[in-house]
Amino acid sequence: MASIGRKLIPLLDRVLVERFVPQTVTKGGIVLPEKAQNKVASGTVISTGPGRVNEKGEMCPVSVKPGDSVLLPEYGGTKVEVDNKEYFIFRDSEIIGKWE
Repeated sequence: MASIGRKLIPLLDRVLVERFVPQTVTKGGIVLPEKAQNKVASGTVISTGPGRVNEKGEMCPVSVKPGDSVLLPEYGGTKVEVDNKEYFIFRDSEIIGKWE
């Protein structure tokens, strides 16, 4: 996700995700109305923070890494726009699962 000489790196246990964009046109060229589109709440991890510090003062790394496909909550996350692309920042604990 490098953009003109800079990179957005989340802090602590936050994860930067690019959401999956549902298909709006079928293979045959038919435009799908918004109601007919699949509402898949998944995305790809772009970058992660280093983790959080627990009660004992130990660093707990995040559970995902860049490139992972993840299952996201339907609502939540903080929307961030970089170079006219939309990304979301979630806490590691908000991510529901990871696709293998």
